Amino acid sequence: MRRRLLFSYLSLTLFVLLALELPLGVSFANAERRRLVGDVQTEAFAVALRADEAFAASADGELTELVELFHHRTGHGVVVVSQTGSVLATAGRSEPPVGTVVGDDGALGAALRGRQATRERTVAGDDLLAAAVPVLTRDDVAGAVRVSSSLDVVANRTQRNWALLAALGGVVSLVVLLVSVLLARSFTRPLAALDAGAARLGRGDLRARVPVPDDPPELRGLAESFNATAEQLEALVRSQQSFVADASHELRTPLAALSLRLENLEAEGSLGAEDLDGALAEARRLSRLVDGLLTLARAEDAARAASDIELEPLVADRFDAWEVAAIERGVELRADIEDVSVRSAPGRLEQILDNLLSNALDVAPAGSTIRVEAAADDETVVLEVRDAGPGMSAAQRARAFDRFWRADPACKDRGGSGLGLAIVRRLVTADGGTVTLGPAREGGLAVSIRLVGSRQPAAASAAR
Repeated sequence: MRRRLLFSYLSLTLFVLLALELPLGVSFANAERRRLVGDVQTEAFAVALRADEAFAASADGELTELVELFHHRTGHGVVVVSQTGSVLATAGRSEPPVGTVVGDDGALGAALRGRQATRERTVAGDDLLAAAVPVLTRDDVAGAVRVSSSLDVVANRTQRNWALLAALGGVVSLVVLLVSVLLARSFTRPLAALDAGAARLGRGDLRARVPVPDDPPELRGLAESFNATAEQLEALVRSQQSFVADASHELRTPLAALSLRLENLEAEGSLGAEDLDGALAEARRLSRLVDGLLTLARAEDAARAASDIELEPLVADRFDAWEVAAIERGVELRADIEDVSVRSAPGRLEQILDNLLSNALDVAPAGSTIRVEAAADDETVVLEVRDAGPGMSAAQRARAFDRFWRADPACKDRGGSGLGLAIVRRLVTADGGTVTLGPAREGGLAVSIRLVGSRQPAAASAAR
C-alpha cells in the first residue's frame, strides 16, 4: 500500500510539474526570441538615424566610426550599404567587407526598396537574425543598415531556463517524495499495527491492543473498533473461563456429598432413611444447579426479537405461580403496576420475575410483604422488587451479580445456587436495560430494573 501511495503522489506531482513547466519553458523561449528581434530592430533604427547625416555629408569615415561604436557596444554585426548595394561600412565577423556589393535579396534588398525587414540567415554555419531598415535622405532611400545577432544567444538562454526548470522540478519532486514517504508511513503505520494486533489476537493473546491514531478518522475508528472487539472478546473468554472454574467448583461439592452418602449406604449394607433423604437432597440441589447453569447459558445466547409486553398481566400471572410458595412461608405478595408496557423478548421477563421472587421468598421473614412496583420514567419503565429480609451491605451489593456468589453461605444448604441475580442481569442486559441493587424501605433488598418502554401505549396493545 505504501508503494501505491508513493506512486500516486509522485505521478500527480510530475503531471502538475509538466503541465506548468512545459508552457512556461516554451513561453520563455518565445519571449527571448521576441526580445532579440526587438533589440536588433531598435539598434538598426538607431544606426539608420545616425547614418543619414553621414550619408548627407558623404562622410564614409563617420559611418565607419559609427558602425564600430555600435558593434563594440552591442556585439552585434552591423553593415551599411549604399543605394546601389555597395558596402560602405561594416563591423562583425560574419559581415561582408567594405566595397562588396550585396545582392538584392534578403533583408538588405527589402530595405533598399524602402521596407523594413527581419530575416534569419546562415553564414559559415552560424544562424543569425538580421534586421534591415532603409536610410532616408530628403525622403529618398540613400542606403540601408542591417544589424545581425547570433541566434545562439536565444538558444543558450532557453537551455539555461530549461535546466533551471528541470532543477526546480527535481527539487519539488524530492520534497514531494519526502513528504509522501512521511504521509504514507502515517497512513500505513496504523494499518501495520492493526495487522500485528490481529495476528497477536489470532495467536491467543487476548491483551492485544493497537494504538489509536489521531488521523485519518477512518483509521482512528477502525483502531477503536478493533480495541473494543478485543476487549469484548477478552471479557467473554475470561467470563467463560471463570464460569467453567466456578461451575466445576460448585458441581464438585454436591457430587462429593452424594458420593459419600452412597458409599456409606454401601458400607452399611442397609438403606437408612436419613442417608436416603440426604442423597435425594443433594441430587435435587445438583439438579437445581444444572438448571441454573442451563438458564444462564440460554440468557447469554444470541438476542431474540423484542416485542411490546404489558407488565400488569405478566406480574399477575407470576404471582399466581408463586402464591402457594408464599402462603407456605407466610409472606404476602403485593403489586402496584401502572398501565405500562416494555420492549422485551418473549419469556425473559417471566424468568427475571421468577428469579427475583424466588430470592425474595428465601429471605423474607414470615408475616412480611414482597412488593413489585412498575412506573413509567420518560422513555423507560422502572420495575422494582422489594422484600423485608436482611438486605445486603454496599460491599455485598457490589458482588451480588457474580456467578455462584452468596451473601449468606447458609443459602447453599437451602439449595441456593448463587446464579439468580447473574441470570437476572444477563436477561435485563439482553433487553437493553439495566439492573441495580439498593436498600429497600421495608428494610431488605430493592432490585430496580430499568427497561425500554413500549413504542405505543399499553391500551393500544391491549386493543390488538
